[in-house]
Amino acid sequence: MDLGKCISDATQEIFQSMLMCEAHPSAPLATRSNKFTDSVSGLVGLAGNYRGMLAIHVPNDVAMAITSKFLFMDVEEINDDVKDAIGELANMLAGSVKSMLTETGTGLKLAIPSAISGAEYEVECLSDGDGVIVPFCIEEGAFLVECYLQNS
Repeated sequence: MDLGKCISDATQEIFQSMLMCEAHPSAPLATRSNKFTDSVSGLVGLAGNYRGMLAIHVPNDVAMAITSKFLFMDVEEINDDVKDAIGELANMLAGSVKSMLTETGTGLKLAIPSAISGAEYEVECLSDGDGVIVPFCIEEGAFLVECYLQNS
């Protein structure tokens, strides 16, 4: 299983179908930073045959642009709408990755998505297991999608 390809395919498909924009992937990052500044992160836990986490980390200005596309309205501040939109985006990405990982869609459960934002925060995740962080670029800027999994 190529987790990077799963993330890349799922992200491109969701951005095309839900936001009518192209998300261009870059090569996966070699190292992970767990510190984020002026950003919004959507997180979804995974449990079952695998356990882990899928997250999308989006700078504030890009998060507001994505939310504007999602809700068909101008968004000018980080608020609950933005956190909900980024959390839902993480949920859709996790759902796509789940269906790619499990042919029947069973054996893997998704937690309720959550989102955090702030001037500065950290996101810790599994250190042992397979993981990938894929940078993407849309017209409005760049963001990261990461997924860490280990067999249960």
